[in-house]
Amino acid sequence: MAATSPLGDKPFFPDDTFTWSAILEENWRDIRRELDQLLAHRDALPNFQDISEDQRFLTQDDQWKTYFFAGYGVDFETNRERCPRTIALLEQVDGLSTAFFSILGPGKRLPEHRGPYKGVLRYHLGLKIPSPQDACGIRVGGETAHWREGKSMVFDDTFPHEAWNDTDEDRVVLFMDIVRPLKFPYSVLNRLALKYIASTPFVQGAKDKHAAWEKQFENMGRNGTT
Repeated sequence: MAATSPLGDKPFFPDDTFTWSAILEENWRDIRRELDQLLAHRDALPNFQDISEDQRFLTQDDQWKTYFFAGYGVDFETNRERCPRTIALLEQVDGLSTAFFSILGPGKRLPEHRGPYKGVLRYHLGLKIPSPQDACGIRVGGETAHWREGKSMVFDDTFPHEAWNDTDEDRVVLFMDIVRPLKFPYSVLNRLALKYIASTPFVQGAKDKHAAWEKQFENMGRNGTT
């Protein structure tokens, strides 16, 4: 599939691969402000493996938190309503498949793993990066990079990759999967494949688990416990 992409096939891509990334970088502090409001309730946010069970081979504790806006084309409306400025910016992102705040807790390490599907590229926007910055990093296909606040990172998650946060603070990025640019007719086939993935029990199960968490979170708010 990557052979049919004008971007080629490599672990990392230029930070400006996507033209819309400049808009996110210019407005990253707006996103950070909405993130900070959520982090006041950090412990109530869902662990990744509690939403997506296939993540259990990567994490079993409460040090990889998430806050989903979209997943394989499924929108999480209640979450979106809490972050209107972030959503206004995400609506300018072409080819968005998945988007969420990815919160990697202090001392958390994700072992080497590979993404399952080459039809998307992964995008990170640094939102809360502890010091020293080189203590938080990601290695993709043998190449190492470090996040910076307000800056983009683009990579192919089907290469072996691992991540770490060797600090005593949370590391947070806006995590997105973007439909990989491909030549016709592969571009059409790719979108059909992504549409099919959205209908699978894997995605629908995650949707149901997230809906249950949203209801619980709303109830906590009404009871004054968040």
